Amino acid sequence: MSFIKHLRDTEPFNQLPDQIFQEIRTGALLRKYPPCTYIFRQNDPPTGYLYVIKEGLVEITALSPDGGEMVVDFRQEGNFFGGTPIFTGEPYTGGARTVKATECYLIPEDILKRAEKDHPRLAEYFTRIVFSRIRHLYSDIVADSSQTAIAQMEAYPFKKRLSEIMSAPVETCRPEESVRRVARRLTEKKIGCLPVADDGYLLGIITEKDLIAKVLAPESADPAALVASDIMSRAPHHLGPETYLYEAMAFMVGQRIKHLPVVDRGELVGIVSMRDLMRYRSQKAMLLIGNIREEKSLAGLFNSRRELVAIAHTLLSETRSTPEVMEILSYLHHSIIRRVFDLVLEELRAQGVEPPDIRYCFLLMGSGGRREMLLGPDQDHGFIFEDFPAERLAEVDAFFSRFGERLVQALAQVGYPLCHGKVMADNPAWRGRLIDWEERLRDWVNDPEPQKVRYSSIFFDFVPLAGDPSLAHDLRTVVCDLIRDFQGFLYHMMSLDLRYKVPVGLLGRFLVEKEGEHKGELSLKQGGSVYIVDCIRMFALEREIMAVTTLERLKALVQQNVFAVETAEHIRAAFEALSFIRLRHEVALAEQGKTPSHFLDPYALSRNEQDLLRESFNAVSKLQDATKRHFARTPF
Repeated sequence: MSFIKHLRDTEPFNQLPDQIFQEIRTGALLRKYPPCTYIFRQNDPPTGYLYVIKEGLVEITALSPDGGEMVVDFRQEGNFFGGTPIFTGEPYTGGARTVKATECYLIPEDILKRAEKDHPRLAEYFTRIVFSRIRHLYSDIVADSSQTAIAQMEAYPFKKRLSEIMSAPVETCRPEESVRRVARRLTEKKIGCLPVADDGYLLGIITEKDLIAKVLAPESADPAALVASDIMSRAPHHLGPETYLYEAMAFMVGQRIKHLPVVDRGELVGIVSMRDLMRYRSQKAMLLIGNIREEKSLAGLFNSRRELVAIAHTLLSETRSTPEVMEILSYLHHSIIRRVFDLVLEELRAQGVEPPDIRYCFLLMGSGGRREMLLGPDQDHGFIFEDFPAERLAEVDAFFSRFGERLVQALAQVGYPLCHGKVMADNPAWRGRLIDWEERLRDWVNDPEPQKVRYSSIFFDFVPLAGDPSLAHDLRTVVCDLIRDFQGFLYHMMSLDLRYKVPVGLLGRFLVEKEGEHKGELSLKQGGSVYIVDCIRMFALEREIMAVTTLERLKALVQQNVFAVETAEHIRAAFEALSFIRLRHEVALAEQGKTPSHFLDPYALSRNEQDLLRESFNAVSKLQDATKRHFARTPF
């Protein structure tokens, strides 16, 4: 079996002897499951097997506190699930449901239990619950926050994924099917569209509009001679099954489509309509998303941005994970910033100012790039251009300097503060051709004085927001090449970042500001979460990991055996806890009409919350020590 080689390289199986793999090879079963089928449900008794996916897609489900069901994870080829009950004998703590036709290898529990006798780490891997004090305190405090929440609103757009609401299996036609037959099926099935597929793979889609525009309206069209491939809309827009409902709604509104195929790696697994999405909508949330896309004024976008406070309050009150809340808020921030971008471009064009005929890309950086935005992010952005001839520099800069200035002003009007370090598109230092960026970055890594290192910490988290994203991909390649050639730069990043310590003294006393605007307060960002972000980024740069969010990077580092699972969970728990306390504090300030801030008085927190803060800072301190030990050995 090909999956044996995969298991040999995967924790916790990579410690097992050849004999066990031989037993797995001969004893494993191969079983097929149709789409949308439960392999097991939460609280079911153990089936006696560990499941390894040969082909397909499985969603892991869990019951929410209100009794509903949420998709919490997806498993693809090579992933395994269902192992914990083998060693605990307890019911499943979550469900497993196929998204599409799936084939699994089933490894019998008796093989794994025999392996456990000589290799107890096998059972430890599946049964360990990280009894982290951070995780326990965090869970208790989040639960308390949920129980005392005042404001509630419908949460479906932020809970539901397309895999949960899509129609499956999908009614499809083949490309050679006659148009008359297609029209008949649309009528008989009372459906608004018919995807065209070949062996499960999506080729196109036919809607009633296609029939009218391409068959009935043209006088030259011969319905008897036409087939599906002649009239289908080719390469239709589609999204993956893991997409949240709110993302799909915004996408369909933006693309002005009524039917959306759900595709997993080319294979059609479901379909949703605008009507399906509207059944699950939250009026307030969906109106906000739709309004952002259609908003015609900066004043309107300012009001949309103010709505994020209520959304953040609601999401926190539903015991959602804080990283998930940050991603949702970041999605909405991105939508607002992108709409500001479009409005400024329209404004300049209305004045007769056209962009030069070159490829360009507008980049978001910092927390915006990492999709870790809360309520008060400032502006961190820039431009990258294709490598046009030097004689066009004046022409290009004449437009983008004007565009950058107006964009910065407009974003400030909408509510995004200026960056104190001037990391904004109106600054020529944050615009340039690919070759200019490469020269700029080479200067940073060759001459890593503190300010350049600080700039790099913001810049390295860039993502494309508008324009040609391939330029951002090329720029990412440049970053990887330079870091590979100048590994010593990571040492300088570490040296600058780790000069500062977390704000906890030897006796557990919080170290607060002694004077100034924030006297008696400490910064949750500058005292804790920023160190997690920076340290994880350093390891990710060293390993050329392309992921941008902190937790995606952390997950990739675990997969590359840079961090043990237990260590990563401790870091994740600290990151979640610090983010939760900060976001809750920002919401409270905003609801009082104050500016959101990452500074707070730690002694205004409850005793449990103070303990959580101390434990989180201690976890950050340990990560700093590990980072310092690792990069102090970096050869250069």
